[in-house]
Amino acid sequence: MSESKPTFLPLGPDGILIRFADTLSEPANRAALAFRAAMSETMPDGVTETATSLTSVFLRFRPNDIHRAALEDIVRDKLQGTDWFGAPLPSGRKLWRLPTSFGGDDGPALEEAATLAGVSTDTAVDEICANPLRVLALGFAPGQPYLGFLPKHWDIPRQSDVTPQVPQGAVVVAVCQVIPFASSAPTGWRQIGRTAFRCYNPDHDDPLPLRPGDEVGFFPVSPAELTAADDRPFGGAEVETL
Repeated sequence: MSESKPTFLPLGPDGILIRFADTLSEPANRAALAFRAAMSETMPDGVTETATSLTSVFLRFRPNDIHRAALEDIVRDKLQGTDWFGAPLPSGRKLWRLPTSFGGDDGPALEEAATLAGVSTDTAVDEICANPLRVLALGFAPGQPYLGFLPKHWDIPRQSDVTPQVPQGAVVVAVCQVIPFASSAPTGWRQIGRTAFRCYNPDHDDPLPLRPGDEVGFFPVSPAELTAADDRPFGGAEVETL
């Protein structure tokens, strides 16, 4: 499917999915983030929810208030005249820097992941920490971010077997992406580190601190420093508005 021709898919009686591409890319993710922000700024009457996935925008609407065909016409008009694949990212985004312990007990698969990427473990950590990664989407668990993109040689596969359990804060890697786990769960991605940052904190005023379009950077700390960060706000993470 061409990136210049988004497609419409019905999702139940009250949902529409606008898909910008079949496969993940930076322009397709940018388009989804920018278009969702634009729709949210001028929400049509009857639309009750907007959300993004890696390359799509979801709209939920009240069929009694607006017909599907009418909403699709509004969306088509909104799509016209703007290069959504090159559009600016939404305003109000934040940059989060997360202290992270790499390797050892906190990252038992770091060496394996580095080998698959064709670099040393030191270089692997340097590359993962070199630049902030975009929150491409939230999914799998409440507040859990998919972060991208790492350099092309990090297009490493998932594991053939599933790790039965990784802890909350586990930092895992595959297919040029990094995920800090929002909760303890099984995974097929390789755990290379751990952070004390909580992607989901139900006791906090804002239980989901990250938003799609935010950026997340990692910086290495020792296991002892990470333990000390457990009791600090946001697990010792630093945050600023972009």
